[in-house]
Amino acid sequence: MSLSLVAAHVLTTAGQYAGLLPDPDPVAPPGFEGVATILSWAKWVGLIAAILALIAVAVMFMFNSRRGEGGEHIKTFVAILIGVMIIGAATALVGFLSGS
Repeated sequence: MSLSLVAAHVLTTAGQYAGLLPDPDPVAPPGFEGVATILSWAKWVGLIAAILALIAVAVMFMFNSRRGEGGEHIKTFVAILIGVMIIGAATALVGFLSGS
């Protein structure tokens, strides 16, 4: 038998037994409530900072558009939006891991 056929057989056999493994729901350890509170505060602070940064970028757009330099802040605007997505994704990931 070739190596690829052996590998395919091993993966097929492992896939059949994977359905037999238990899949328990995630449960937060005792005392995790304090950590969840800190994470929710961090999310709130991060989103407020992102909103303030978006307002600051809008003001920079406004002032620099009069001088013909308005397009230079597009990178900053995109970076802030990516930061907002990371904050949202991190919160969802922590919520999934903690079972909330």
